[in-house]
Amino acid sequence: MSSAPDLVLVNARVRDPELIGATAVAVHGGLITALGTDAEARTWAGPGTETVDLGGATLTPGLTDAHSHPVRGLEMFTGTDLSGVTDLEELRSVLRNAERREGWIIGFGLDHNAFGGRPVHRDLIEDVLDGAPAYLRLYDGHSVLASATALKAAGIEGPRAFAQHSEIVCDADGRPTGYLVEHAAMDLMTPVLPTQPYAERRDRLVDLLTGMAATGLTAAHVMDLGGHDVPGLLAALEEDGELPLRLRLAPWCMPGATEEELDGFVRLQGRAGRMWAIGGVKFFMDGTVEGGTAWLEHADCHGGGTDAFWPDPAAYSAAVRHLHRAGVGTATHAIGDAAVRHVLDTVEGLGTGGPRHRIEHIETVPDDQLGRFAALGVVASMQPPHTAYTRADHTDEWSRRLGEERAARAWRCRDLRDAGAHLALGSDWPIAHHDARQVLATARAPRGAASARHGLTGLMALEGMTTHAAVAAGEERIAGRIAPGLRADLTAFAVDPVEAPADETENAPIRLTVAGGRITHRN
Repeated sequence: MSSAPDLVLVNARVRDPELIGATAVAVHGGLITALGTDAEARTWAGPGTETVDLGGATLTPGLTDAHSHPVRGLEMFTGTDLSGVTDLEELRSVLRNAERREGWIIGFGLDHNAFGGRPVHRDLIEDVLDGAPAYLRLYDGHSVLASATALKAAGIEGPRAFAQHSEIVCDADGRPTGYLVEHAAMDLMTPVLPTQPYAERRDRLVDLLTGMAATGLTAAHVMDLGGHDVPGLLAALEEDGELPLRLRLAPWCMPGATEEELDGFVRLQGRAGRMWAIGGVKFFMDGTVEGGTAWLEHADCHGGGTDAFWPDPAAYSAAVRHLHRAGVGTATHAIGDAAVRHVLDTVEGLGTGGPRHRIEHIETVPDDQLGRFAALGVVASMQPPHTAYTRADHTDEWSRRLGEERAARAWRCRDLRDAGAHLALGSDWPIAHHDARQVLATARAPRGAASARHGLTGLMALEGMTTHAAVAAGEERIAGRIAPGLRADLTAFAVDPVEAPADETENAPIRLTVAGGRITHRN
């Protein structure tokens, strides 16, 4: 060892993510420099070395949330929390007493199931708002319910055509119901909504990332850029100190993108700070099952789900091909079976070699597509906590829209792993809680419509947030394991997340989190 470590961890059970027999790890300059025994570790330390006794904790590679929205999500996670609302009467009661921000009632996390099968409509809540404009985000992040006053403020008076799959839902007379589906329709409201002051946004981001680190997270794959000012925001934070998490951001490419815009995405690649970087580009091939915008091989029970997010799917394929030739990997939101198939077909048409591509969500996929992920080198990126929005008896909105056959193949994490796919796991915060332990636990014990047979082993779950997450980012040579020369991103559990039952892992204390060689959480 050429120089004394900055940090030495001893009295640990080191997983890589397999147990490897080591009990001590040395860190210098943000990298792992040595593995060994506690006795050997006594010879490593120098005058400036900090030594931490982990008391027998299990030390794993630092956990990565492979799909999260920590910057953009701050906007979505604003106002009154509606995530606990289970029915319409409870919703009305909460809104009647909700706080107002600049006169607005803003809510988030509203479950589609709260409407009890009724169409989402502003008439269900108007009489409890006392005339206040209301903007209520549904939990899926792809739809909102806006009141009459809110619609008027935004100048929304009837249906409109969009360049992407979006809709202002209207009644038989052409009057907006307040249900706005997908990004272009929702974005019409943005100019009139209350905004967060810069200082508040900055403080909330630091608090959020610190909270994430406390659950064992050392990194997140951020599936958006979060706004044109976000690189500046992150740079400003690093002027004052270090980010608690390593962030890899993928800007959105929307339908209609020109070659000039695609070249702009290429130029963005590699823009970085010490703990953040822009890497890859995010696409949408469809929306959500509950919103009727998942692209399905056959229509859902309401006759929806037959359209792609890109009105011309071939244009999506051409955009991916353009980026691929420039060496830029892509991540595509694809929930429905038709969307998944089209992305796989697109990657197959690219030929061999080049950057890595990945598919996000994959909520329902038929047998004949499972093996294609491994064959094409496409990473499956999935979010086990989403299963909590469904029910085992298939009476939830997600399952009823799909029907029994497709609902029976929900979140096939284990089947994809068994078929040889790399499977990266995440939370999709703020759609689900960011707690990494919950991701690990629900990956092993899926909830709701997802069959228990789709559960992963403890080792598979850990790999999904370590080695396989590194593969998803094309970083397997520098991250995802505990070995000399790799990034010093480390997580210490009070229990062994591989051997302990899922419920114990979900509630296990995190003894230490280290990101880039710095301690970001200590318990």
